Amino acid sequence: MKKKSRNVGKYEVGRTIGEGTFAKVKFARNCETGESVAMKVLAKSTILKHRMVDQIKREISIMKIVRHPNIVRLQEVLAGRTKIFIILEFVSGGELFDKIVHQGKLPENESRKYFQQLIDAVAHCHSKGVYHRDLKPENLLLDAYGNLKVSDFGLSALPLQGDGLLHTTCGTPNYVAPEVLGDQGYDGSAADIWSCGVILFVLMAGYLPFDETNLSSLYRKINDAEFSCPFWFSPKANKLIHMILDPNPKTRIRIDGIRKDPWFKKNYAPLIYREDEEVSLDDVCAVFEDIEDQYVAERSEIKDGGPLLMNAFEMITLSQGLNLSALFDRRQDYVNRQTRFVSRKPAHVIISNVEAVAESMGLKVHTRNYKTRLEGISANRMGQFAVVLEVYEVAPSLFMVDVRKAAGDTLEYHKFYKNFCAKLEEIIWKPKEVMGRSNLLKTMTY
Repeated sequence: MKKKSRNVGKYEVGRTIGEGTFAKVKFARNCETGESVAMKVLAKSTILKHRMVDQIKREISIMKIVRHPNIVRLQEVLAGRTKIFIILEFVSGGELFDKIVHQGKLPENESRKYFQQLIDAVAHCHSKGVYHRDLKPENLLLDAYGNLKVSDFGLSALPLQGDGLLHTTCGTPNYVAPEVLGDQGYDGSAADIWSCGVILFVLMAGYLPFDETNLSSLYRKINDAEFSCPFWFSPKANKLIHMILDPNPKTRIRIDGIRKDPWFKKNYAPLIYREDEEVSLDDVCAVFEDIEDQYVAERSEIKDGGPLLMNAFEMITLSQGLNLSALFDRRQDYVNRQTRFVSRKPAHVIISNVEAVAESMGLKVHTRNYKTRLEGISANRMGQFAVVLEVYEVAPSLFMVDVRKAAGDTLEYHKFYKNFCAKLEEIIWKPKEVMGRSNLLKTMTY
């Protein structure tokens, strides 16, 4: 059995819940308050190697500045000897994109509610002189109550000087405004509004307004605003979307105009919340300026011999309020931020089957300590596709395999996961009845 206990300062660190090229996000618990948090972990060596100090400082500073109920909250920043830890609000409801994948499209009233919350969050950012520049459903999370939370400010821009325009082409192609694709500079506010319009279209349609297999065709359609709304859009929604997806940023509707629109105003209740006291960035500066001398204690105790043992607290949080059915019913996986399955086969058998299936699908396989990374090329040939699988023992002879996207398109990932699980049917446990909460917790060892 491999038992792992790790603490960073006052936080007990648990499983990985997301990872990208430069950072991992871990589930963690504040040992003083019992509160669940998300811990973004960045290696100092990576930050220095890729000359990302200014970018990371900017992201942290922006998240401290933009405090709003519909924006993921940054709680604090810590520095270890080799890593930086960004402590964020833990948002348990998953990505909005997963909900779209699961349902195909959302009802107009539900789409409007999310769009209203998105506009409120974006308006708050703009009031602080911050432009997100990478708004898309994958960066919109849902909390336990179904409220939208904007995340991932890695491409955001702070207030500008000079001509007041942004000059960096960034973001995800399908959601990018036409003026961003040029090199004349662009208004960050108008560009964010365009992305919000694409998101609204996707929520209501279940597919993208601009979608081509090659970039040149995609850019042409975006530049010409060549799209049409499906027949089920109401006339008022159709009209608003066309005002937002106006290829001319100077005539494109602004946030004030959106808030006055009859379709938008239906059932709209502006949030009333207390603005926090003035935000200090002194701790951010301290983390980066004197990073070698100011650090939190990192304690780790590991005994090799098997997969990680998931404790009861992690199981409960993972299962969202003790609703453990999501762990055992793969049909529910699409509404979670991660996908996962359960097996009664030994851990080494699970890994060997995963490796064999992945290799049969033409993927490169890298395995270490019951954690496997699968790598390939995305279906549209535009970038890398990568998946990480990690085996946890949740009870004697009962293993959960946590599967998450590491790189690539989210929709492509869900298609991969469905196909991948179909090839692993022999090792996936499908109980006739979901085990009761109390019975499962009694069988767990911790």
